[in-house]
Amino acid sequence: MKIQLLFFGIAKDLAGKSSIYYDVKENTTVASLKANLITNYSGLKNSHEFAIALNEEYADNEVVLKENDVVAIIPPVSGG
Repeated sequence: MKIQLLFFGIAKDLAGKSSIYYDVKENTTVASLKANLITNYSGLKNSHEFAIALNEEYADNEVVLKENDVVAIIPPVSGG
């Protein structure tokens, strides 16, 4: 099934794109997606530290993705 990934901040630089359509298997969880991204985008090896928003709401690792979901990859932010 196809989902859309949106990359923000350093994640955009590491992935080399701001948005892609991405194929995942049915019943894929957010945690599985993170592991898959690490495999396919080596620059995202610290993606377990990134927040995930699913359809504009933050999502836990156990959430199951659905066809046409929009998933935002949001890196940690530090202030100063």
